Amino acid sequence: MISSLTAGSVRDDAPAPARIEIRKARMSDIPALLDLINGYASRGVMLPRTELEISESIRDFSVALADGRFAGCGALHFYSPTVGEVRSLAVAERAKTRGVGRQLVETLVSEATGYSLDAVFAFTYVPDFFRKAGFEEVERGALPLKAWKDCLRCPKFQSCDEVAVMRVIQPDHWHAVPHKWGQSTHPDEGREAIVFPIILKQ
Repeated sequence: MISSLTAGSVRDDAPAPARIEIRKARMSDIPALLDLINGYASRGVMLPRTELEISESIRDFSVALADGRFAGCGALHFYSPTVGEVRSLAVAERAKTRGVGRQLVETLVSEATGYSLDAVFAFTYVPDFFRKAGFEEVERGALPLKAWKDCLRCPKFQSCDEVAVMRVIQPDHWHAVPHKWGQSTHPDEGREAIVFPIILKQ
């Protein structure tokens, strides 16, 4: 799924001084969110969003203001009681190199921690950016719920070139268990279920 950043949409390697405020999005932010996200979508690096889609998911979004002006956005989308996705992460052209993307990611991870999520993941063209934020690369196929829920609508579904990254928030709860998509890893379950290959420890 085209859901995150390209190298051109965020460059936090040399942040310039700025007064950056991160807050939850408001309905009045919808025009700015649409302009930013659909601007990148027109270049084929994000999925386009409609006003209705943004309205329905407005509580997922946080926005960044640099020196009081709209500078970027990001969303925390829930996929299960323990896993969420950092998505729709974008920084305005004039705000690049000012640390906006990094602060948005940290805010979303902090929000995930507040909701007691065990991990968050993202799909990206700039894994180095996320590695600096504590994420590690994982196999795309390790996130089946993501593929079925959103990736089917992506024009690159059959030839995805994004990198899947994950940040484990509560290490004591998680460990990697390779298994087939749809096969339950819980020994007390007699039926198959779609689960994440990174599962809650028993």
